[in-house]
Amino acid sequence: MAYQNSTLSLEQMLLKFMSEQDPMLSKLCEQMMEAEVTAKIQAQKSERTDTRIGYRSGYRLRRFDTRMGTMYLFVPKLRKDGYVPFFCVISAFKRMYAIYQCIVAF
Repeated sequence: MAYQNSTLSLEQMLLKFMSEQDPMLSKLCEQMMEAEVTAKIQAQKSERTDTRIGYRSGYRLRRFDTRMGTMYLFVPKLRKDGYVPFFCVISAFKRMYAIYQCIVAF
């Protein structure tokens, strides 16, 4: 009987993890975006240097759809040049490639 209860609780835990958004994935994406922006403008947040190329201008909230579900990310904004995270560019390329394959198949 104890085996059945432990199996049931494991199944419930698995369903819970599958249905909830993973905070670690969104945190990882936000850290990668911060590193990309820092490399692009060549300065940390609020740092003043001679080699600085651009300036930050806050964040914008964007929806990002994954296989694990929908995440809402705070994407850094830049004053002059725009910024698009590399994983959004890859997913857009995959969508365009899938559409191209559908068109060619006809």
